[in-house]
Amino acid sequence: MKIGVGMTIGIVAAAAAAGGGYWLGNRGGMAPGGPAMTTAAAPGETDKKARRLLFYRNPMGLPDTSPVPKKDAMGMDYVPVYEGEDGDEPATSNQIKISTEKVQKLGVRTEPAELRSLDRTVRIAGRIEPDERRTYAIAPKFEGYVERLHVNVTGQPVSKGQPLFEVYSPELVSAQREYAIAAQGVAALGEAGPEAQGAMKQLAASSLMRLRNWDVSEEQVKTLAKSGETRRTLTFRSPVSGVITEKKALQGMRFMPGEALYQVTDLSVVWVLADVVEQDIGLVKTGAKAQVRVGAYPDQVFTGTVTYVYPTLAASTRTVPVRVELSNPGQLLKPAMFAQVELAVGRPEKAVTVPNSAVIDSGRRQIVLVQVGDGRFEPREVKLGERSDNYVAVRDGVRAGEAVVVAANFLIDAESNLKAAIGGLGHAGHGGSAPKGDQSAPADAHAGHQMAPGAAKPQAAAGGAPQAHAGH
Repeated sequence: MKIGVGMTIGIVAAAAAAGGGYWLGNRGGMAPGGPAMTTAAAPGETDKKARRLLFYRNPMGLPDTSPVPKKDAMGMDYVPVYEGEDGDEPATSNQIKISTEKVQKLGVRTEPAELRSLDRTVRIAGRIEPDERRTYAIAPKFEGYVERLHVNVTGQPVSKGQPLFEVYSPELVSAQREYAIAAQGVAALGEAGPEAQGAMKQLAASSLMRLRNWDVSEEQVKTLAKSGETRRTLTFRSPVSGVITEKKALQGMRFMPGEALYQVTDLSVVWVLADVVEQDIGLVKTGAKAQVRVGAYPDQVFTGTVTYVYPTLAASTRTVPVRVELSNPGQLLKPAMFAQVELAVGRPEKAVTVPNSAVIDSGRRQIVLVQVGDGRFEPREVKLGERSDNYVAVRDGVRAGEAVVVAANFLIDAESNLKAAIGGLGHAGHGGSAPKGDQSAPADAHAGHQMAPGAAKPQAAAGGAPQAHAGH
């Protein structure tokens, strides 16, 4: 009897253990960390499976898509694009749609097109030259000899009326005697008949005119007429204050009529002859202000005025000389110095302008990206006008007040296949139209550009699709 009771207790304990294990097993299946939970699909994977695959796009942003997985010519896998991944379709076929997040990551910056007057500075090289109108040559008009030199050094400064040299000429002495005799005869024939007086006066006037034509000063003529004494030499004086820039006279040398013995140049005003390239010559006008700098005085600016634009062009350099006239206080500017000239040119009328960085120039056409909404950009072909250092006039294609992309416009090209969007403008010469499906799937990279920071988005959504490479 005792043995039966023990066996009964063991059987009951075994049954209780079996029931408890069954109950604990059911409880464990409902636990958060149990096997049933591990077999349930994650919400992200469920959403991913729910989205419909649209197509596969070229990993380098080329206008090429495929309905099935494939590789490009370099062996790179095409990137899957799912429905709703990049937002709505663009409003028109030639607009570019980029998510706001990518716009921020690319560093896109816009500025409004504004009406402004374009001021431009033309910078050219020139050289200092003496004013041709202030250069004087001293050349006796008769034959003679250099008797004495008062100024005997080239480059010596002289003042107006300062003696330069004295000459002796037999012709000059003869002309003086002739005039002295005629003047005395006029005085002696005061009581003679009219005919005699007229002939003597005519002879005196002819002798006086001859002396004056030979540059004999009025002071010497009056002294000669008063005293009747002829002078052996004649003194030549400087006609202007300046510098002796040429000297050929030597002590005792013989000279012929018209031979230049001295050259005096007034350097209080000088010229700057600058060579303007053919493309800019239409901007340079007479009267324009110019700023001149020379290497000898780098901290000093000389202000002048354009006084003449030469009518000829140098075929070898394709430049046109321009004359700038400026004062030379203290004669700091020396002839033959090199100078840097800045000409302020521009048009007073206002025009619609955009920054130079906003223009994408393909060589045949100029494109500007206009922001038409959040993340929406429209490429427009524009006609450009005058340029300044920072802005360019737009004659057609952009209106004042429209926001144009001035930074990261080439990154937009890399991010969204700008060439395909430009193809929508109807110009096949710039780039072909992108396939219809490609408009809703902007490429994440473009040949020749760096991968945009947000380029991993399609691969993450694809759930294990091969990633596009950042570049070659």
